[in-house]
Parts: sequence; structure tokens; C-alpha cells
Amino acid sequence: KILTMQRNWVGRSEGVQIGFDISEHGLNDKVISTFTTRIDTIFGATFMVLAPEHPLVGALTTPDRQQEMVDYVEQTRRQTEIERMATEKAKTGVFLGSYATNRLNGERIPIFIADYALMGYGTGAVMGVPAHDQRDFEFAKKYRLPISVVVAPKGWSGEELAEAYLDEGRQVNSGQFDGLPSADGRERIADFIEAQKWGGRTVAYRI
Repeated sequence: KILTMQRNWVGRSEGVQIGFDISEHGLNDKVISTFTTRIDTIFGATFMVLAPEHPLVGALTTPDRQQEMVDYVEQTRRQTEIERMATEKAKTGVFLGSYATNRLNGERIPIFIADYALMGYGTGAVMGVPAHDQRDFEFAKKYRLPISVVVAPKGWSGEELAEAYLDEGRQVNSGQFDGLPSADGRERIADFIEAQKWGGRTVAYRI
């Protein structure tokens, strides 16, 4: 029990760090880096979430969204990390008015802040893949964001999902990686990202 508690506390995760292009905004930072353990789902990213404390939040907030952003950041400061990560807690967020580009498929996706993203884990930025992450699924439903299946369950024929599909499957809607088992997709997509110098394999820790 003690070892399990310590492993969860340390929170070691193997995955891929990938940069989403924000060069259109004319900032010194040209990408937002995010860490994921499920790079096989990257073609299903339909939004991006930054931790309210992320250093790029102010620069990426359009003037018409400034007050809403400031109010939300202040509200988040009054919560503990445990409260923010609670699975039963309703997901909330604020659209910053700006977009990032997923370089794997060229799609521009909206950037939000949300309290379930934490600066203390990964990079403080999360790619929202609602078809394959339950928190993202609930967030997408609330804010009417697209839900794109990219890892298909056995027998899936294009129908909408009732909840996020978290298991292994077959790559679909994933460009040149379509048809691969998702375990193979993870390796091949990671290889492709490293070859393009957009990111690479890494390890993240909760502490």
C-alpha cells in the first residue's frame, strides 16, 4: 500500500511532448508545448486547455475576453489542487479568444483556460481530446466542441460515443496512420513527430 501511494504521489508518466503552433499571434513563443501519454489520439484534439497560471494566458487572451479571464483566474486561486482535480466536479473554463494549430493535421483549435489543468504536471497545457478522455468529453459537451473519434473500438461504424473511449483500438481519422492498431500508432506517430522536430518522447512527473 505504501509503495502504491508513493508511485501515485510521484506520478511518473511516459509519453510525448509536442508543440502546437501559435505563431499566428506574433508572440516570442511560437508554440505551446503539451505532454500526453496518448499521442495516438492527437488527431482527435479539438481544443487546448491551459492552466489558469500558465505564463501565456495573458498574451493569448483577446481584449473582449480579458475580464472573464481575470475573474476565472481569481476564482481558481481560491481552490486547492485536490478540489481542481476532483473527478466528480463539474468542468468549467473560459475561451481566451485565440487559437493554436495542430501540426499533425493543420487544424486550428480554440484555446481555453480550465481549472483541471495544473502547472505542476506536464507543461501546464493539455490537448483536449474529448473522444478519448472523460474530462475532455464532459468539457466538450458543455462548451459544444467537436468530438472526433481517432481510436475506434471494435465494431465501431461512425456513431457518436456516449462517453469517452479509453481503451486500445484501431487508428481512424488519423491521416497516414489510419488502420494501425493504436499501440503501433503511438510509436509511429511519436517517430514522425521526432523526425519533424516538433517534439519527442519524454517522462513527466507529478512532483
